[in-house]
Amino acid sequence: MDLKRMLLVNLLVGITGRMQYRRLRKVSKHPQRHSDITLRKIIFYAKDTVFGKEHNFDYIFKATSEEEFYRRFRENVKPNDYEDLRPYVERHKHGESDVLFHGKPVLYATTSGTTAEPKWIPITRKYLWKIYVKMSRIWLYNFIRHRSTCFGGKVLAIVGKYKEGEAPDGTMYGSVSGVTRDDMPKFIQKLYANPQCVYDISDYNARYYVLMRKSIEQDVTVIVTANPSTIVEMQNNVNKYYDEYVKDIENGTLSDLFDIEPEIRAEIESALKPNPKRAAKLRKLKEKHGNVLPKHFWPNLQILSTWKCGNTAIYIDQFKDSFPKSMFHQELGYFSSECRFGLVLDDSINTVLFPHYHFYEFVEESELGKTDPHFHLLHELQEGKRYCAYVTTFAGLYRYNMNDLLEVGSKFMNTPTVHMIQKVNGIISLTGEKLHEKQLIDAVHRAEDVTGVKTRFFVGFADTEIRGYRFYYEFEDTTLSQQQAEEFNEVVDNKLKEINMEYESKRDSLRLKLPVAHRLVSGSFEKFKEECVAEGYRDGQFKIQLLMQDEFRHAKFKKLIL
Repeated sequence: MDLKRMLLVNLLVGITGRMQYRRLRKVSKHPQRHSDITLRKIIFYAKDTVFGKEHNFDYIFKATSEEEFYRRFRENVKPNDYEDLRPYVERHKHGESDVLFHGKPVLYATTSGTTAEPKWIPITRKYLWKIYVKMSRIWLYNFIRHRSTCFGGKVLAIVGKYKEGEAPDGTMYGSVSGVTRDDMPKFIQKLYANPQCVYDISDYNARYYVLMRKSIEQDVTVIVTANPSTIVEMQNNVNKYYDEYVKDIENGTLSDLFDIEPEIRAEIESALKPNPKRAAKLRKLKEKHGNVLPKHFWPNLQILSTWKCGNTAIYIDQFKDSFPKSMFHQELGYFSSECRFGLVLDDSINTVLFPHYHFYEFVEESELGKTDPHFHLLHELQEGKRYCAYVTTFAGLYRYNMNDLLEVGSKFMNTPTVHMIQKVNGIISLTGEKLHEKQLIDAVHRAEDVTGVKTRFFVGFADTEIRGYRFYYEFEDTTLSQQQAEEFNEVVDNKLKEINMEYESKRDSLRLKLPVAHRLVSGSFEKFKEECVAEGYRDGQFKIQLLMQDEFRHAKFKKLIL
């Protein structure tokens, strides 16, 4: 651990982050006031744009009371999803200025959408520098608040590709995680365990090999990756290639077993040096432990930051004993390519929202699907209730439907916090049962408790042809027979009946048949993800719903049946 460097980094992180943190605490005491101010600023900022003129922003801004202001805003700007905004984004992509906001985007964050065309999320200079950078300063400061020695070693930030291409007008597009990594202060970038080019390696397996070959040689003290499934994949790579790492580290080489672009290989190899001392230590770890885990090769690890909410929790169980006991595993927080909503600042799963950076609206779960639901403001949220989030930003999103179901937690100062439950469209209804993804997750976990049978992964698909569901299980015990799988599946079915009364009614009336059980091959999720990434999905942002009605994805799992 480099004590001198750590003290310097802590000093700089403290200087840049403490002021922003204090500002957040101050505004969080008055969420209504600062939400009002933020919306007015956004409306004024965009009133002379194409979107602003079409939606009467100048008229909205001139309202003389807050009540009148909100009324005008909601009357003139209807709730939007991405397809509503796509025509405006397309104009920006082809070089037009002042469409959704002043000027043009400095970059686009791309992510999957509801159609075959991806979403191109515009990011403005104002949004990037005035909001993203300031939030990142608080984020880093929060790390040293919880673990003061966390920057004594290296930082492993697993992200998407920084630049994937260019829009027709030449503006770059890439992953928001890659951009965030690249925009960190220089004194943080010097701590990175891997160069940016590692994330440009096209071959999925090769990328993870290089990532771990480089990182396992170093003293990593912070790991940041949105999806905890990535941690599982890292360990799978370790289990498969550990001896190859050791040989490479000893000789200062990069294995030729992997397909790596020549220019990237050359850049990585130029920085490698023989390290027989580290190689010898890694060999001893394997002799001692057999199955070598992060707590063995990274004993000084202080911070692991991943998502812990929603369906990501199923992956956390797979590595819960793999890290040092003193490590702080912090929820990464509720964010997406569209918007960085806020940050988790404690050991809970609740995201602290930023009323001075974004304008938030919420529709209560019971009103989802109504033609004219009631929209709640941030300060009106009630703890324990669930809402769908809408956001208005300085980057051209107006009353944008995030399609996420959030649950309200305790307050930070006077501002409600939230955490992710599931996508709103993670609800399937073949015949009125309205089966939630979370209900399937709960049912499987309850079945595990009852039977003692454990799963590594599971996923469910609605199948209209059989008037029911197909549940796919990857069991920890690979010798489990089909009959045992079906017995487990019947317990899941019974637990679903207990959880969802409509499901029980539809099953008892035979409108829904008993779900069909399928056994999956080992590593099924990894195989599914690898195939998707090969088809163009970004691995850093890769998410999967565990309950779907999607024949494209269903077909992929049909190929993985044991």
